[in-house]
Amino acid sequence: MLAPPLHPSDAVLRLDDVTLTYGKFTVLRNISLEVLPGQVVAIMGGSGSGKTTLLRAATGQLSAASGLVEVFGHDMAHTSTYDLQSLRKRMGVLFQQGALFTDLTVFENVAFPLREHLQLTPAKLLERVLDKLNAVGLRAAAHLAVSQISGGMARRVALARAVVMEPELVFFDEPFAGLDPISLGITARLIRSLSDRLGCASVVITHDVAESFAIADQVYLVGQGELKAHGSPATLGTSTDPYVQQFLQGQADGPVPFDYPATPAFQAWLTLQRERI
Repeated sequence: MLAPPLHPSDAVLRLDDVTLTYGKFTVLRNISLEVLPGQVVAIMGGSGSGKTTLLRAATGQLSAASGLVEVFGHDMAHTSTYDLQSLRKRMGVLFQQGALFTDLTVFENVAFPLREHLQLTPAKLLERVLDKLNAVGLRAAAHLAVSQISGGMARRVALARAVVMEPELVFFDEPFAGLDPISLGITARLIRSLSDRLGCASVVITHDVAESFAIADQVYLVGQGELKAHGSPATLGTSTDPYVQQFLQGQADGPVPFDYPATPAFQAWLTLQRERI
């Protein structure tokens, strides 16, 4: 059984001066952020900036090299495997590619977490699943196979599955990737409306500016291994920081170079290749 939080906090997720590494390679350093109940928080940055690495740390898949990762008031570095499973039952995750089971119907995909973790009567299970499908506009698609629905619809099914356990904290990993403009707008509004309806905190991992700024309460921008800026969308929109403006405006020129920087490892590799010629 989980012990009471050692450091009671209003935040459902808090990172305090966190550094994340893969072996000797440091992905992010000195990251601090917090997510409050009911908030939609966007964690933004370019490809390879470490956004998904933050998600892995928050869900207990990756231990911080230093600093504090706290979920529901519990230090993830001192949480047992058993207690970690209990914490994860209070979370929902929308995976980047949806990760639907292709051999199950829309209904059974959404019902899967309920069958795994709860003992609901068939009537209650039917009611819960149809309610969540209704929230994403797909109640009447419950009987369809995954192969019979579009990519945008599949993302909405995955969204319904992510919230069917009515979690307190939901992570959305690149929820707008690959969607057409209509599906993209619908998905963004659904994230906001479901957060408001369930009262849960939502963390949106993304690089899509317009959609995230339209629904987020707070935005954290990561890049070059660190937290570059954070604040409300309005605050970041008026920032004069060159990195922030380059990212928001999609400018080719700025602090982020087009060319990948040469490193000692590259120079050593190139020298070796030339010696072999």
